[in-house]
Amino acid sequence: MRHPRRWPSLASLLLLLATPSAQVTADRPFITLASTTSTEQSGLFRHIVPQFTARTGIEVRVVAVGTGQAFAIGRRGDADALLVHHRAGEDAFVAEGYGTERRDVMYNDFVLVGPRADPAGVAETRSIQDALAKIAASESAFASRGDDSGTHRKELQLWGMAQIDPAGQWYRQLGSGMGPTLNTAAGMDAYVLTDRATWLSFGNRQNLMILFEGEASLFNPYGSIPLNPARFEWVKADLAQQWHAWLVGKEGQAAIAGHHIDGAPLFFPMSEDRAGRVE
Repeated sequence: MRHPRRWPSLASLLLLLATPSAQVTADRPFITLASTTSTEQSGLFRHIVPQFTARTGIEVRVVAVGTGQAFAIGRRGDADALLVHHRAGEDAFVAEGYGTERRDVMYNDFVLVGPRADPAGVAETRSIQDALAKIAASESAFASRGDDSGTHRKELQLWGMAQIDPAGQWYRQLGSGMGPTLNTAAGMDAYVLTDRATWLSFGNRQNLMILFEGEASLFNPYGSIPLNPARFEWVKADLAQQWHAWLVGKEGQAAIAGHHIDGAPLFFPMSEDRAGRVE
């Protein structure tokens, strides 16, 4: 029995319509891509999608949400492909039969940002665990996305590595995307974990600055997953596979490498020798 195509929720559609890459020509083929606020807010799709469309004639309609929400959209079959950044979740998504495969696409890193005055002394620490321990011990304000995004999942993992259960008035769970969370952190002089791409594109830094970076545990890989047509027969598998192959191919990787802000790259293409080796 053939099932009708499922469509995203009203909230997802509003996000889709607000996304520049969703401005499409009605008679063109398109795919729906569930991805992250970090990829959308950093301007990546405005840079690479037109290049893909010029090559293939396929539009990409982006629903920009947290990674956890992107997985939920995918599990309902309400997208054709995902581009997200939580490796354990990505592997589980494929293992459970929702996606056909997961391929490395690009990476950057997470950075710990905080007020220039640095009341917790984070800049003096030598590990992210020590940095978080100092924030918790001093009860310095910390802004958490609190939205089950890839960044929020990473933040919780890092608190766990530091053996700290953050709680109290100093720890603010906002339930918002990366850009709004940075805005809140700037307004309250709070520490916050952010991906570097969104930080580089963020224009309201006020007193915020990077205070800790460069540790291996802050590595931030992104993966592409086409949805499985054996599970969701309505997905546009052929079109999604073209997007997937383009992203990991030479043209897509070059397009990603060419996305800069003030000369600084926001994402790095995932070289073949790193593929499959990320944590």
